[in-house]
Amino acid sequence: MTLDDTKDAAAPADDYLTRRTLRRGSAGWLLLTGLGVGYVVSGDFSGWNIGLSQGGFGGLAIATVLMGAMYACLVYALAELSAILPAAGGGYGFARRALGTWGGFLTGTAILIEYVLAPAAISIFIGDYVESLGLFGLESGWPVYLACFALFIGIHLWGVGEALRFSLVVTAIAVAALLIFAVGALTEFHADGLNDIPVDASALGSNSWLPYGLLGIWAAFPFGMWFFLGVEGVPLAAEEAKDPVRSMPKALSLSLLILVALAVLTFFAATGARGSAAIQEAGNPLVVALQGDGEPTPLSRFVNYAGLAGLVASFFSLIYAGSRQLFALSRAGYLPRFLSLTSRRKSPYLGLLIPGAIGFALAAASGNGARMLNIAVFGATISYALMALSHIVLRRREPDLPRPYRTPGGIATSTTAFVLALSALVATFLVDVTAALIALAVYAVALAYFAFYSRHHLVAAAPEEEFAALAAAEAE
Repeated sequence: MTLDDTKDAAAPADDYLTRRTLRRGSAGWLLLTGLGVGYVVSGDFSGWNIGLSQGGFGGLAIATVLMGAMYACLVYALAELSAILPAAGGGYGFARRALGTWGGFLTGTAILIEYVLAPAAISIFIGDYVESLGLFGLESGWPVYLACFALFIGIHLWGVGEALRFSLVVTAIAVAALLIFAVGALTEFHADGLNDIPVDASALGSNSWLPYGLLGIWAAFPFGMWFFLGVEGVPLAAEEAKDPVRSMPKALSLSLLILVALAVLTFFAATGARGSAAIQEAGNPLVVALQGDGEPTPLSRFVNYAGLAGLVASFFSLIYAGSRQLFALSRAGYLPRFLSLTSRRKSPYLGLLIPGAIGFALAAASGNGARMLNIAVFGATISYALMALSHIVLRRREPDLPRPYRTPGGIATSTTAFVLALSALVATFLVDVTAALIALAVYAVALAYFAFYSRHHLVAAAPEEEFAALAAAEAE
């Protein structure tokens, strides 16, 4: 591995890394747990319900259980890996150690696709909420998207500690609102509303619980993921965490437990209060579940505002995740290295500004939030499969590697995550073939850049490369 002939390449390794350091010790387990829940919480307010139109109540319920199992297995595998390799690269760093430079880049690029496209999509949803609530007389459009990116990137530039505390507060508001919603909706719960979607008699295995048949379960996989999508990004904060060896596994486990509880409450309360058919296409299913076609109630109005808080929490947290993934890939030379420069406040300012500019441009140009989220899901499923594979490879190839935390079930756990991730990847083609093909095209361009240029200019002093070099030396 060599450095190229830029200013950074000519500088000593210590100087190179000094200009690319994050603020260490800024996040304890509580802030990390808030970050994990914040990544995901917007998915409880909208998006998951479209899975009802793919699989019905039974199909989406089974899909959610299977995807929840995938995330549980993946999270416990990542908890072990993050304790071994506590660097900002997260999943990319794990794959780099286990699968080499190609595996690292494939994983990092897939994660980056997820974390650049998801905030762009959520900014559109925020615009829709702002318009529907009549806030300040604003309409959904590029001024609202620009305000979102400018305001929240500005908070991130201020500093990671301040940013994560803001995220924790907004996430707590969103979670409290979901609990209040569940209490209100469950008072109107009717079991016969769960399976009120008309049955497609031509679908194999169809019945009142599976109105679209057995294939509907598979088609609902991407929407079952919306209750958990993003929680795997917690390890990206490893370099800024207090005692990451202990705090990472704890934060990942707690985040997942909270998300499972919220998923169960939201799913049953919303479908039981108004019926699956009524909310399957709704942009704000929780509000529809509370008021149907009637006049807004104080509770439905509160939940509507809280939905905006949930979107802000996920938007804000995903910007953080994308910037840290870009920072790590850039610092190691996989992407242009100027992107990993940090400010005096130890924020990767270009890693925040450039993805933000791309996300804003995509949101303003397309206005199609659903498609961008489908592209993000496609990238996510690829990264899940590769991260699970990394756990399997390291367990087999380096069984004596010190593991402060060990995944319950070992390889069987990560193998389950691997198989389910591949199943979810195929399911994305059942939902939106165009989105999957767009993601593949972006992937192909990135791989061409890596094949012809960046793999020849990696930075040996980067933490992920040092981990890999040390492993190679020990093997020899």
